[in-house]
Parts: sequence; C-alpha cells; structure tokens
Amino acid sequence: MTSQVRRSLRWGTALVLIAVAPFFLATPRAQGNSNSSGSSKAQAATARVDAVLAEWLGRGDNDGSLRVIITMKPGTKRGLIRALQAQGATISQDYTIIEAFAADLPVGLLRALQKNPDVVSISSDVEVQSTGVSSPVSGTALGSGYSLRNTLGITSTYYDGEDVTVAVIDSGMLQDGGSTSRIKTTRDFTGGYSFPWGSSPRDGYGHGTHVANIIGGDKSAALGVAPAVSYVSLRVLNDNGQGRTSHVINAVQWAVYTRGWYGIDIINLSLGHPIYEPAATDPLVQAVEAAVRAGIVVVASAGNRGTNPQTGEVGFAGISSPGNAPSAITVGAVKTFDTTRRTDDLIADYSSRGPTWIDGAGKPDIVAPGHRIVSAAATSQTLYQSYPELRLTLDGRPYMKLSGTSMAAAVVSGTVALMIERAELRYGAKPSPNAIKAMLQASAFPMNDATGTPYHVLVQGAGSVNAGGATALARAINPTLPVGSYWLTEGVTESTTIDGQNIVWGDNIVWGDNVVWGDAIYTNNIVWGDNIVWGDNIVWGDNIVWGDNIVWGENIVWGDNIVWGENIVWGENIVWGENIVW
Repeated sequence: MTSQVRRSLRWGTALVLIAVAPFFLATPRAQGNSNSSGSSKAQAATARVDAVLAEWLGRGDNDGSLRVIITMKPGTKRGLIRALQAQGATISQDYTIIEAFAADLPVGLLRALQKNPDVVSISSDVEVQSTGVSSPVSGTALGSGYSLRNTLGITSTYYDGEDVTVAVIDSGMLQDGGSTSRIKTTRDFTGGYSFPWGSSPRDGYGHGTHVANIIGGDKSAALGVAPAVSYVSLRVLNDNGQGRTSHVINAVQWAVYTRGWYGIDIINLSLGHPIYEPAATDPLVQAVEAAVRAGIVVVASAGNRGTNPQTGEVGFAGISSPGNAPSAITVGAVKTFDTTRRTDDLIADYSSRGPTWIDGAGKPDIVAPGHRIVSAAATSQTLYQSYPELRLTLDGRPYMKLSGTSMAAAVVSGTVALMIERAELRYGAKPSPNAIKAMLQASAFPMNDATGTPYHVLVQGAGSVNAGGATALARAINPTLPVGSYWLTEGVTESTTIDGQNIVWGDNIVWGDNVVWGDAIYTNNIVWGDNIVWGDNIVWGDNIVWGDNIVWGENIVWGDNIVWGENIVWGENIVWGENIVW
C-alpha cells in the first residue's frame, strides 16, 4: 500500500467520526490532473488508466491483483473477455449499456492490457459513499412554521407525484421508516451480481431511507416533496454506507432495462467518488449518460468537498463523480435556516463547487435545501445508532436531521416527480431529461451570499430550486410538439411568491461552459432531446441570445489538488480573489 493510499485512508477514517455519511476522499496526487504538462514519463506510459491506477502501476510492482473496469472499442469486448478468462482473470460484471466490463486482474496482466489497441480506458473500481455531513440538532422539533414544500413554493396539494417512479440507488430503503407499500420492487447489488433475485426491502445503514423520504415521505411530521411517488429500491451501499463503482453501474443498467416494466422516470444518486479521469472515459459517468439517453432523468449530488475539512478553506473543483456527468442534474446544498423565506438562504459551506476536475465543465447545475433536513429513520440503522445527537422523535416515530448534497439531490428528485406528473396529466407525455433540466434552471432563484454579493455560477449553478416555478413551466410546455415549434401553451409569470416575497426567476440555463440567457426554453429546440449530451457544441437557433460567454481560458494552471481558497480563474475575464497562484 502506497503512502498516498495510506494518507487517503487516514483522512477518510477521521471523517467517519464527524460525518453522518462519510465519502471516500482522494489524496492530492490521486485527485490531480494526470494529463498536466508536468506528468512524468511513468504517468505518460499509463495514459489509458485513471489517476489511482497510474500511481499504483508507477510503483513497478507486479504482485497482487486489482479491481478494474475496462472500457473497450465497440465490438471487441467478447474476444478480450475470453482471452482474460483463459489467463485466470475473474470477470465480475459484463455491462451492456456501456462498452465495458469489471474484472479482478493480476497487476502484470493489467500492464500488458494497457498495450491492447482495443482498450479505450482502464478505471479503478473504487469505493463510492453517500454524500452527507453531520449537523448539530437543538431541541426535538422542526423550526417554527417550517415546511419543505412551502419553502419550495409548492402551494397545491393536488400534485403529489402520483404515478411517477423514482429509482433510489443507495443503501436500500424503508419507506417512512417501516412501511413498504409504495416500493414496487427492490434489488441488492452489494454482492456484485448483475441481476440478483429480488429481495425484501431493507436498509441497514439508513441513508437511503432518509433520501427516499425527502423525495416522497407521506407523514405529516416530515412531509416529502412528492408524497405519492412510487419507488424502486436498488441497494448498492452496505450497512456501513460503502459500495463500489461497479455496483452502482449494475444498478443503473438494471434501471435502464426495467424502466418500462416498473415505470422508472427518475434515478436518484446521492453518492459518488472523487474524479480520477475525464468524463468521457469514466464508466460511471457513461452509464449515467446512457440512462439519460434512455429517457430517465438522473439527479446526482454534487459532493461535500466545498471546504477543506482540516483548514476550513473554501475549495473549488470538488464535484464528485457521477456529478460530473454532463447530462445529469447535479445538485449542491443550501441552508434554509429552517424558514420558508428564501432570501435568507445561503449555500452550505460543505457543498462542492465547480468546475469539474479535468474537464472544467460548469457544475453544479442547481442548488436545493440540503441542511438539517428531517426525514424518516429506523432505530436499528447504523446512522441512527451511531449519531444519537441527530435523532428526533416526532409523532412517536424515529427521525433524523441530516445534512449534505445527498439531501439536496433528493429535494430535486421530488421536484422532478411533480414536474413529470403535471406534464403527463395535461399532455399525456413527459418532457425529456434535458428539457426538465432546462426548466429547473430557468425557474431557479439566483442567490446572494451573506454580504449580498451574488454567488458565482460555479457555486450555485443557475440558482436555488423553485419547485413552484418549475412545475408551472412543466404544465405550460407541451412536450409533444415538434422540434422548431413554440411549445409554450400558456403565459408564464417569471416570478414566484414564497412567504410573501415575490422572487424573480434567474432565467438562465448553464449549457456546458456557456450561459444561455433569455427565453431559450420556450421553443422546442433540438437540444432538449434525449440524444443530446448536455453541453455539447451544436448550432442553436436564432432565438437564443448568448449572454456573457463563459469559457475556459488557457491561463489556469492546475495544481495537485482541489483549488483551495477564494481564488479561481474560469474563462478569460472572471477572476476570483487576489490572483493568488497555487
């Protein structure tokens, strides 16, 4: 084990003591950009492997074996699998939604595989963990008059997510802490099997239960965003909140193939791992992109690396994978201070900021309430047992008040469920994942920090989620109209009143490295289709007005870690802080 890996494990272990849902942390060298101009000859020789494998292979040691995910050129996978099996390799999963398979390979065989011209990339089958952090709890009741649905601008009880299904890929789930009436089916992928037999709902850790009930809990003590949604529970994290990338890809693949059978509309991914390679070769990212192409909305947490846990410094480029998937809806966390008023909200310090490591894409896409969120628990779960200070008892039932981008992602998944319901009730069809993402961004509320200064797009994306506005757009936009047509069927007021305050929408869409201003959402452009990767360079119609074009400049030099401090250059004209060079 290298000193770097040992440092990673020590850091992660220390966080277990303070984090509700610890996440796997990379060390500076592992998180760094292996494609930088200062790469060593050893790194250049391992160009097809991610940062973790590059370091391991750079030691020159051929002993032992490694768990990896190998991405192949189309049509070449079967032959290589047979050849590897003949040499004693274990193939644990063979994927079909991406050109890849997971295997345990001897290090020596892995070195030889790097020279195979049919191999596109070799990725570490690294741990994924849930993305939550601890939060102190005072008292045993919610903030006075606080309601998550009211905070989101949801004024009607008629729309509740009925006939919409969310696949929660997490530690399992127990709906409302114990009831399982709305869980259509459950699968357990923690054993690494592609298609295991169905099993009874379970969640030994508690994170999935908490997330699922933010999406759609139906108890008055902690009402979820869409309290009538149905669930598919896909367990990829064990009773300690840990799993592997290969398990998550299995679950995403299962959801894609069974989406018609179970009516899966949304996948919620409140988990992740640090970015070790470009999105184009990251197998988890590519699985997410495949799900979006299949018509499933994928909501992912941004990660909780917004501040350095040792120094408290603000950090940029801490987005986790698969939050760097271009077509995912990547969500950061907001502190609401247990009030329905939106103008006092602040971005949570732990919420990961963009841009994405290596690719430099603008993330997060949006932010949502994620701090001190009350949701269901079971007394037997690991989180409940480990953190008594986070427990609550409401109406005689056990709850926990947790924080993190995990919780924020769940809020957005619930909002998306309401949007799909409203569109299907009126038009008999649901908008594409790209159109839903655009509607969420166009209706979001721009946020300011404690000094009144607007947060940058790398901190808040398009702004804070506005479920009232997003669902109004979903009702007004007819997804059945052809490309090129004006698909807004009724007038929309671009503001939402919450807690007596009329807040104007931000009215902008973050498209890759650019910000689109104006009424781009009101015409059914080709970019809102299922087969368009979010952020791809395509020709826009004349109706699109480009605002301040924000692109990556050539003057930024990446260090060996997340960029700590209030200083970052993103594009040619945007400079943060005092121009400090890292």
